[in-house]
Amino acid sequence: MNQAPDPLRLELAAAAARLIADGGLDYASAKKKALRQAFGARAAPKGSIPDNDEIDAALLEHLALFDPGHAARIAQRRQLAATLMQRLQAFQPFVTGAVWKGIVTEHAPIHLQLFHDDAKEIEIELLNAGLAFDVATVPHFRGTGEVEAIVFHLNDVPVLLSLYAHDDLRGALRAGPAGAERGDRRALLARAAEPA
Repeated sequence: MNQAPDPLRLELAAAAARLIADGGLDYASAKKKALRQAFGARAAPKGSIPDNDEIDAALLEHLALFDPGHAARIAQRRQLAATLMQRLQAFQPFVTGAVWKGIVTEHAPIHLQLFHDDAKEIEIELLNAGLAFDVATVPHFRGTGEVEAIVFHLNDVPVLLSLYAHDDLRGALRAGPAGAERGDRRALLARAAEPA
């Protein structure tokens, strides 16, 4: 028996979605800020915090209503991601995040996960292509620690490359509750060919 959606969770998901779309916040920061705006210093009621799937749904609705360029942005970023994946094919690239899901705000990067033997080879590849980049860290997709990441802009589009060891590839292809969380270039091109 399906329960009716909790109006408070939906309201908080919509508030977080606006913060992501308009302010470029990541999901965790948007949730915290939405909760702070709604409750101040008080604790949120138990069970009221939306999950990322609920925020995705609210974000997709927000973009459909207020961002007429959303469909074109998805197509453009998926094409650019496919081109970049072709260039980085030696590092077994998988696309994930906004471009994979088709929920692309102006601030959302093309997020590729690369599986490699040596991160320096990836950096050399980017330097040979004439790309200036910064090095950072991001949480591991399994939620265990952090991995090195490379960030840069390509044709004015933000790009995030998260770097994983080859062994991490084994667990990368398991589908989560919302389906596959990443895909290779062929899967991305198949998504790009689907009608909007």
